[in-house]
Amino acid sequence: MIQTEITSILPAEKVKQDKQDHQLLGNNGEITVFPTTEGEIANVLKFANENGKKISIIGGGTKRGFGGLTEQTDIQLSMANYTGITEHTPGDMTITVKAGTTFKELQDYLAKYSQKVSLDPSWPEYSTIGGIIASNESGPKRLGYGSSRDSVIGLRMVYPDGSVIRSGGKVVKNVAGYDMNKLFIGSMGTLGVVSEITLKLRPLPKYETLILLSFPRVIQEEMRSFVITLLDSVMEPVALELLSPAISKRLTGQNMYSLAISFEDVESSVHYQEEFIKSILPEGSILSILPQAEAELFWEAFYRTVPNGAIDQQPIQITEAVLKIGVKNHDVFQVMKECEVLQKSISIEGHGGLGHGLCQLTLKGTNSEVMTAIAHIRQVISDLGGYTIIKHLPYSLRQKTEVWGEIPSYFFLIEGIKAAVDPNRILNYKRYLGGI
Repeated sequence: MIQTEITSILPAEKVKQDKQDHQLLGNNGEITVFPTTEGEIANVLKFANENGKKISIIGGGTKRGFGGLTEQTDIQLSMANYTGITEHTPGDMTITVKAGTTFKELQDYLAKYSQKVSLDPSWPEYSTIGGIIASNESGPKRLGYGSSRDSVIGLRMVYPDGSVIRSGGKVVKNVAGYDMNKLFIGSMGTLGVVSEITLKLRPLPKYETLILLSFPRVIQEEMRSFVITLLDSVMEPVALELLSPAISKRLTGQNMYSLAISFEDVESSVHYQEEFIKSILPEGSILSILPQAEAELFWEAFYRTVPNGAIDQQPIQITEAVLKIGVKNHDVFQVMKECEVLQKSISIEGHGGLGHGLCQLTLKGTNSEVMTAIAHIRQVISDLGGYTIIKHLPYSLRQKTEVWGEIPSYFFLIEGIKAAVDPNRILNYKRYLGGI
């Protein structure tokens, strides 16, 4: 029995039989191990590699429904107890943190130094920094913050054979050689287990406001012209997110298209940018300005609008799916229009960044309704020259579709890297593109 075998390298209290609470989403393990040191992580991987055991990696569990064609592996490696700050240099504005640390815990610690990590993931109290980096997650504030790839300056990784490597460094000005960090960020834990992450920081803003601009009619050219004028100006919104009527109603009470425009800076600069917005308002639009406390509450609610694989454990009658879509900036308008069309047959909430073109749609309905809507959306996005990735879907339905979309022409390079790093394919088996 594998539980008996693995207790030879881990204390028995760190090995638990999986209760199979997450059958709906898959990505389970016959047993779950809870290492507390990098050495224990390495020993578990080495054991699995030498004994032909498959390993799935889990942080906070929010992304359990993201990818994965295997319902249960031999071992589930939990990073829940591998937490804490390793090194923080406030003067250099860098921090090194263990991968199992939740994003909220990290931000709460940094707030004492008036600093923060410039990322905005969903469910921050559950999401671990390791999971965020492994999936390259970002939110609406990507416009001003950038993605995970822009925040990471160094990684410690444990390879499947138990060896530990370091990529990047611990200082911002680290430009020598190939940026190996980018190889691991977004690889969904298929190349190694993220042990530690070194991130560059930014100061907490002195002031923040959120402008909500709602349009009582369908999306008009005036709205498009407003966005172009704003993006072509010297203003610096950290978010310029278009909300579909359904999600706008949930968050703002307004059942209409809305723009969420976020500004972060010193108070005088924020107010100056607010006045600029007022000076270019489209005719017929409805303006609301939320001060800092209300803006923070809005974003807290926003980051909880998607399903959470850590708490959505029991099978339910309604099937949920989350799609990540990438299109050209102004094609976001077309994506939101498709949401309105589909709203007649399925529950759908959508939002998209008008400065970066990334959209997220949450669908709810029966299995057939959800799968039909996904197929329709994928065709629309393909016609626009974009891509669609399924970020959340029950395990049974992931068997019936290609979560990552079409296999790209460069897939042989990804496959070659996987074969070189993990020849026995023990890590997150079939979790990533092309069944890697």
